[in-house]
Amino acid sequence: MSKEGRFKGRSALITGAAQGIGRAIALKMGREGASLALLDIDGEKVKELATQLEKEGIPASAFKVDVGNEKDVDYAVKETVTRFKKLDILVNNAGLVRPSAFEGVSIDDWDAVIKVNLKGSFFCTRHALPHMKKNHYGKIVNIGSRASLGKADRTVYSTTKAGIIGFTRTLALELAPHNINVNNVAPGPIATELFTAANPAGSPKTEAILRSIPLRRMGQPEDVANAVAFLASDEAGFITGQTLFICGGLTVGSVYF
Repeated sequence: MSKEGRFKGRSALITGAAQGIGRAIALKMGREGASLALLDIDGEKVKELATQLEKEGIPASAFKVDVGNEKDVDYAVKETVTRFKKLDILVNNAGLVRPSAFEGVSIDDWDAVIKVNLKGSFFCTRHALPHMKKNHYGKIVNIGSRASLGKADRTVYSTTKAGIIGFTRTLALELAPHNINVNNVAPGPIATELFTAANPAGSPKTEAILRSIPLRRMGQPEDVANAVAFLASDEAGFITGQTLFICGGLTVGSVYF
């Protein structure tokens, strides 16, 4: 059964919830009392997660959603409010990356990544806000990336994640009078399914990544989920407009000269 934790009586909508970081966030918040709306482009996988949570006694609804499609987002938000009567927390986690050096970026790649990472966050926030304003309460947590500071072969991705920082800061200022907090969690290397598939354990590339992290380990999805849960809770009531890097010290600098 779900715990009566920090999110008892709260409802949360999480995008990109089917796997990796999004799944970890859903498990963390659901097991601390939140009712969950889970959105993902992979309808089958997100339905499986909702079924698992329901078996644990956690109210959860699954939606097959392309966050870059405003009609999809509008439908999911309306259905969420119909079931849970309100929407307290939004986690803009859905993301897309198409690695390429700048000169190899196609127009299709540029448009696709911006559609998910920026337009998706815009659409979800746009449709969640009226319900948060109505109750004079809301927590929005965006998922950025350490790549917002720059990363080779991630031209489009880095651009969108830098945009999320500006999006977060400006929304925080505009929504503060409505008692809505807006923050950004920016992960570094996290051992998700997608990351480990591209960077197998023991490979030279993976070992180089580990050597670059001061804490000398990969981040886990739960490391990000813990930070998101904090910022989405009332414990972080006096925090807004901030970007919190979850990167094992990678943004501080290198331990080598």
